[in-house]
Amino acid sequence: MRFRTGTTGAIVAAMLITATAAAQSPQYTSLGGVKHVSQPDTGAVARTQAAVNADPKNIDNLFALGMAQTAIRQLREAITTFTAAIAIDPRQARLYRQRGHRYISTGQFDKAMADLTKGASLDSMDYGIWYHLGVANFEAGKFDAAAKAFARGRTMPPSSNEYTGSTDWLWMSLARAGRMKEADAMVRSLPDTFKIPVNYAYGRRLMLYRGELTPEAVVSGGDTTAVQQATLNFGVGTWYMAKHDTAHARPYFEHSVATQGWPAFAYLLSERTIEAIDAKTKKK
Repeated sequence: MRFRTGTTGAIVAAMLITATAAAQSPQYTSLGGVKHVSQPDTGAVARTQAAVNADPKNIDNLFALGMAQTAIRQLREAITTFTAAIAIDPRQARLYRQRGHRYISTGQFDKAMADLTKGASLDSMDYGIWYHLGVANFEAGKFDAAAKAFARGRTMPPSSNEYTGSTDWLWMSLARAGRMKEADAMVRSLPDTFKIPVNYAYGRRLMLYRGELTPEAVVSGGDTTAVQQATLNFGVGTWYMAKHDTAHARPYFEHSVATQGWPAFAYLLSERTIEAIDAKTKKK
């Protein structure tokens, strides 16, 4: 593989020194003003950083560093790392996929859309690109485009959990696009061989869409971690939104935000959905 020459190595080194300097650094400020930070490094970031320092143009080393930073929620540092890798070789779709994901997680949806669109042009068979492109479109209120992306990704899931997740998001996208008949037909026609994972947030949400769980049972019977509770509540809120019942939807979005499970897409989207509901209410 050929890399760009010149001062790239020095630029990468400078970017990464800044990216990994802080132990717990600011990552995302919620729309309500709550500041969220990364977690302490237990050694993985330091080890992968050492590998990058030894060979700063090695894309695999940079990729490993970005993923290690992601694991401890150093998402902005990971963005810097993937940016450095793209500066060396802008032809790798996986770099745009990972940077696009981190842009979503830090609330930078426009940048995420640009990265994921670029990634799809480089590799149309990357499941993660289509999944996250669906999320970015959902945030933008482009529900038909989101449905198209999730439907595309759903044909190439790397695992049963990912199939469950993309199916869930596809239902939400179709429902919010006003295509309820399609949404309901899709979840009711899941193959007989597919067993919904009842202890998985997306699985429980699918059971709600299929009429197998009540909204209260979806949340009360789910994982108690902040990220999972944010995810469960967002799904129920979206289910009510599809029914044009904002009065019941809003409390679930509020519960999602109250979990402080900020790395979850559900947390960020719940914030923005509350904002949209309130803006619409003020116009009336």
